[in-house]
Amino acid sequence: PYREEQSQRLLLDSADEDRAYDSSQKVQIIGVDDSPDAGDDSFSRPPFSWRKLWLFTGPGFLMSIAFLDPGNLEGDLQSGAIAGYSLLWLLLWATAMGLLIQLLSARLGVATGRHLAELCRDEYPNWARILLWIMAELALIGADIQEVIGSAIAIKLLSQGFLPLWAGVIITALDCFIFLFLENYGVRKLEALFAVLIAVMAFSFAWMFGETKPDGGELLLGVLVPKLSSNTIKQAVGVVGCIIMPHNVFLHSALVQSREVDHRNISRVREALSYYSIESTIALLVSFLINLFVTTVFAKEFYGTEEAKHIGLANAGQFLEDKYGGGLLPILYIWAVGVLAAGQSSTITGTYAGQFIMGGFLNLRLKKWVRALITRSCAIIPTLIVALVFDSSEDSLDVLNEWLNVVQSIQIPFALIPLVLLVSSEEIMGFFRVGTLLQVISWLVAALVIVINGYLLVDFFSSEGSGVLFTVVVSTFTVGYGCFIVYLVGRGIFFSS
Repeated sequence: PYREEQSQRLLLDSADEDRAYDSSQKVQIIGVDDSPDAGDDSFSRPPFSWRKLWLFTGPGFLMSIAFLDPGNLEGDLQSGAIAGYSLLWLLLWATAMGLLIQLLSARLGVATGRHLAELCRDEYPNWARILLWIMAELALIGADIQEVIGSAIAIKLLSQGFLPLWAGVIITALDCFIFLFLENYGVRKLEALFAVLIAVMAFSFAWMFGETKPDGGELLLGVLVPKLSSNTIKQAVGVVGCIIMPHNVFLHSALVQSREVDHRNISRVREALSYYSIESTIALLVSFLINLFVTTVFAKEFYGTEEAKHIGLANAGQFLEDKYGGGLLPILYIWAVGVLAAGQSSTITGTYAGQFIMGGFLNLRLKKWVRALITRSCAIIPTLIVALVFDSSEDSLDVLNEWLNVVQSIQIPFALIPLVLLVSSEEIMGFFRVGTLLQVISWLVAALVIVINGYLLVDFFSSEGSGVLFTVVVSTFTVGYGCFIVYLVGRGIFFSS
């Protein structure tokens, strides 16, 4: 029918394009629990199937790792220690905003058959494409340093200080080989590894939650009743800033292509989007609970104490042991195991994201193992230097972590703005372009996240330095930064037309 032909014409046929996954690597969906004529009508969605939901489950949980990395855990513990239970409502809503952003990313990948980095390569001129790639790489390296350092801290705790940070960094670097090994056996094997690591995190932090017994009434009030004071603004900004990770936006749009979906059949794309929405919601609900466990554990005993001002990822385990030691299992090691699972899983997903970002922006035809090694080296080498320099100074590690948060905050607009513009374009999304209401909500969420991160940047730079030279450098950077954001927004006019 003409209507079907017109609608399918709007969907991008990317059969001849380089894909995030080869056909042989994709999980087959079509034919599972389908009747012989299922999917023949482009506008009729096949019936719900639990088996299909299971086959679609995986990309959302890989994506959710970025909500559970060591940087997030540090933000959680500091939020609990300094603000108590009062910011749990913000954690809930920040996770909901993160879910919206990730669903847009998944929608882009499923509807077009291409991921965000590839579409940016095609839609922007070379100078803008290269700049966007550099920004994405810097965000990824900043996140990866935090993740690798987090793993190294956990290894140091588990070895009772026998293995220094630099040794933990080298051990963590070896996870690249685990990734390459499992990837050769199919995407489902890799997803199973992440399922195990998330389960380890959930078990460890739930055990801590049970051991410390936070106040249920205060927890419920913290989740349901919005509360914000001048003393907790910095922690509030940190809670939101940690949730939206630039590289994760690129990652999810590629991960969803690991399933075989006919992008020219509207019913099949709608079906995939439904299953991915369910799966992503469940994955981020799990991540919210894990973050809640960590926040409430530290709120229970450290809120309002002098120790609250000095707790960071490196010394949190010892603080916990001092307060809650003497249980069936040493809480220090339970904490370290959870942090290690968070660090290992997030560094592997960082390697994965790095492959897609580099390959998509630069259209590289390198073998995956070569691309993975390049990506891993970009993060491990500076991290090793950091570990050697800051091994004996926990305070210096906290300062470094603040700078790394700034690096990632700067990159937020360069992932969110292209994403929202692309999913709003009928030329690119066709039948699956987001509607006016969802566009407005998406822009409001993107603007809110950008403003919050902007506040973090202003607060950070105003406290870090002064003087004419510093002011000139920061002002020049700010003008260039603002001009590029204006350009990206203005470029959306061309997408729309």
